[in-house]
Amino acid sequence: SFHFFSYLYWSWQWEWENDAGTWTPYDMEVAIAIESAHSRQQPCLDLTPLGFCYLIDFQNMTQVNRQSQRCRRIQRRADMAYPIVSGPLPVPKGGGVGLPATALGQPCSCQQCMLVLSVKANTGGGGGIQTLGRRSLTMQRPKNSAPPPSKPSVTTPPSPVPTPSPVVMKPQRSASSAATVCHAPLPQRSSLAGLSRPALQRIAMAQSRALIASGVPTVPVKNLNGSSPVHPALAGITGILMSAAALPVCLTRPPKLVLHPPPVSKSDIKPVPGFGHCCRKTTKKQARKGKTPEEVVKKYLQKVKSPPEEDCTICMEPLGGPSGYKGPGVGPVSRAESVGRLAQCGHQYHFQCLVAMYNNGNKDGSLQCPTCKTIYGVKTGNQPAGKMEYHVIPHSLPGHPDCKTIRIIYNIPPGIQGPEHPNPGKPFTARGFPRHCYLPDSEKGRKVLRLLLVAWDRRLIFSVGTSSTTGESDTVIWNEVHHKTEFGSNLTGHGFPDPGHLDNVLEELRAQGITEDDALMEK
Repeated sequence: SFHFFSYLYWSWQWEWENDAGTWTPYDMEVAIAIESAHSRQQPCLDLTPLGFCYLIDFQNMTQVNRQSQRCRRIQRRADMAYPIVSGPLPVPKGGGVGLPATALGQPCSCQQCMLVLSVKANTGGGGGIQTLGRRSLTMQRPKNSAPPPSKPSVTTPPSPVPTPSPVVMKPQRSASSAATVCHAPLPQRSSLAGLSRPALQRIAMAQSRALIASGVPTVPVKNLNGSSPVHPALAGITGILMSAAALPVCLTRPPKLVLHPPPVSKSDIKPVPGFGHCCRKTTKKQARKGKTPEEVVKKYLQKVKSPPEEDCTICMEPLGGPSGYKGPGVGPVSRAESVGRLAQCGHQYHFQCLVAMYNNGNKDGSLQCPTCKTIYGVKTGNQPAGKMEYHVIPHSLPGHPDCKTIRIIYNIPPGIQGPEHPNPGKPFTARGFPRHCYLPDSEKGRKVLRLLLVAWDRRLIFSVGTSSTTGESDTVIWNEVHHKTEFGSNLTGHGFPDPGHLDNVLEELRAQGITEDDALMEK
């Protein structure tokens, strides 16, 4: 059986390369997950279960941001040991639990990743409970201790783990001497029996998250004497500690992380039913000419004779007074035209403010209400030129056993920013392309694909901007339409099963001005 205390004896250290070209150690919680996956000869490790959208690639020894696709080098040092300290673990500023703020950057801001963070916040440790973290203390190996286990041979396949049936663990009161090897010793097994249930859960949480991310089969935990506050996705090693405190638990095998489908030959790849092509390219589209910004804005406005006594939400100046916008590109207007009401939603603004807002956008003939986001005209984005491929592969997604899978492959090369981008004339990066995404090959899945094709043609799938996770500017980023990039599981929150995913995508596309009517036109 797996014993997480054994990790504390190992004299290794995992590090990532920072922007200065020097090496920074991962925190112990993340390092345990990386080391466990490395020793099991896994080709990669997803850190999303720990609250960070990063993929560790052991073949290339890199850390890849799953959202921005920025890549950093990593290394494993066998001449270093992770120090241990007891005491409360301070909350890092701007980073995740147990990580420096600069180590991995901000997690993905999508709903699934924020859910992971909320779970971590709700189950985090409290005041005086002992936790483990990376500090300035050094760990010393006892004189008579065995050397750290060597890495398995690449040619030796990992030993299969038999699937255990649920078993009730009987508490054992015998003390253990496993935690006597460092300056800040871990609590003895006998002392664990005197701790409260929340205390035991908090002690184990860092190791639990790490072991879950690496695939160690110790989750979920069920308290047989009543409901347990432990979230099932974070309960791995907690059951072992709860059993030491005379709390019977039931351990079952966790799901396995499956990022990619099984290999598919070219002959097995088929066109999506009802679609005449399997590839769509976009090029840089020029802004529509023939209408001035003033003419475009007037097309969607109704005159307002007596403006209400409220502020314009663009310039925050009273509607009854002049516009607060003083920049170039907007000429003087008569008092009768100084305020207008958008025809569909009814929100009112200074005419000059709307013209200034239009000039700061793509100038594509469309206008979007800044208050309610109602779109007037056809909205387009600033997605760079690229290619979108789509086809059917002969495998089913979890939750969709009755149909095959639509695989979408996006490919955008790096290039030079155009006038519609944040920094015209400056290069932009495109990290991690091609990107593979998945939909069920069902009627609803094909409808989503049709709308994604419309979004692709309107340059709304991607954008050029600043990554919310790495802070890298002038790079290709997702543009508020979520895609599933985990094929055979949903441990990261970006996979299947997810019953509400297709409806959520339809809603996100609707917010971009793409509706089912556009899907009919796409046919």
